[in-house]
Amino acid sequence: MRDVLHLGPLAADPLEAAADLHARLLPAIEATLTGGADPLTLVFLPAPREHRAWRLALVQGLARRFAPSRVNAVEGDQPEAVAAAIEWLAGAQAMTGQLLPLEAVGADGTDGAGVLYPTA
Repeated sequence: MRDVLHLGPLAADPLEAAADLHARLLPAIEATLTGGADPLTLVFLPAPREHRAWRLALVQGLARRFAPSRVNAVEGDQPEAVAAAIEWLAGAQAMTGQLLPLEAVGADGTDGAGVLYPTA
């Protein structure tokens, strides 16, 4: 079974976004994991880099607390890219506690079509 929770939209300010998620959404995330979700993928909408630290800390903390269940997150707003990442993560048995940005533009400046790792 693959469990997916879409989180957002959240506030533009990183501190407000983190506080909102912890107050309003964290209980549902923890209940999902307590109920046996494995793997669980959290989906965040893209946000400025100032949000990365609190998002990563959340995912890593959940992965430690609920091990051996796997918890990962992706950042993206393209449904096809998010679906592909969820599928990939489901097969990555050793991966947990990760936050993966899904790029709309590849590292080389071309359209990355939302892939995890742009191809050359």
